[in-house]
Amino acid sequence: MFSGLSTLFLILSGMEFLIGILGNVFIGLVLCSECVKNQKTSLLDFILTGLAISRISQLLVYFLQSLIMGLDPQVFAIFKLAKPISLLWRISNHLTTWLVTCLSIFYLLKIAHFSHSLFFWLKWRMNRVILGMFAFSLVFLILDILLLETFSDLFWNLINEGNLTLAESKTHYIKNEILLSFSYFIPIGLSLLSLLFLFQSLVKHTRNLQLNFVGSRDFSTKAHKRAMKMVTSFLLLIMVHFLFIQLASWMFHRFLDNKFTKFILLVLYVFPAGHSFMLILGNSQLRQIALKVLKHLKSSLKRQNPLDL
Repeated sequence: MFSGLSTLFLILSGMEFLIGILGNVFIGLVLCSECVKNQKTSLLDFILTGLAISRISQLLVYFLQSLIMGLDPQVFAIFKLAKPISLLWRISNHLTTWLVTCLSIFYLLKIAHFSHSLFFWLKWRMNRVILGMFAFSLVFLILDILLLETFSDLFWNLINEGNLTLAESKTHYIKNEILLSFSYFIPIGLSLLSLLFLFQSLVKHTRNLQLNFVGSRDFSTKAHKRAMKMVTSFLLLIMVHFLFIQLASWMFHRFLDNKFTKFILLVLYVFPAGHSFMLILGNSQLRQIALKVLKHLKSSLKRQNPLDL
């Protein structure tokens, strides 16, 4: 029999999982259908589609962990099961973080205006720069996987051979997690630089408008502000997400079947689920199609209930 807390945890996990899947599947279906219809795809659509796919896999990993934690947390103590789950966790988080970073760089190169020759060169070769950066991130992913494999095998062998005490195993585990977390600093740093450069470009653009006595409600100003909102929302969510990932990794090792551990896992759903709806609201194409779908559902409900006012 499940306790009341485990039941509530599974219900909340299921709700967050369904909400996140709904938003990301919507993004994927809309962009894939547009690609088939137009027989071509843009760089932005490619990034958003890849982001939707990676987040769906991320949500599946989180939900699998929620099921195990709610049903039988001791499964994590089985090395043959814990190892692939940790690997999937690492891959999905890595791809999601880097794809959103690519989106931040895209907003910067597409919208910002600088007179520096290097910026012109990056802007002119934007597609190659962003695709190259994503390909470069796969090198980090391979290194992360190799490090994770090495640390995991070494860690479990030392425990099984009795060469590590409980306190030493915890210290060893935390040091490995800290070392593996360094790969997150690069994409977060790039996104932060994108936000700072967007803000600098907006300040410069606004000053030029004031000098030329032009109103501030022009298209470029709106585009700057919209891009800054998108990048800022990502940075806030990814920083909270990164903090709770580190807490989750530590709590999984020390306090597996714990109320706070389950709360941390519930918070982890917020980034892949919440940011997808922010992208829908921030993208005019996705927003318009979402409104059409909502209107269609509303009219269908009215037809099914004609007596409702």
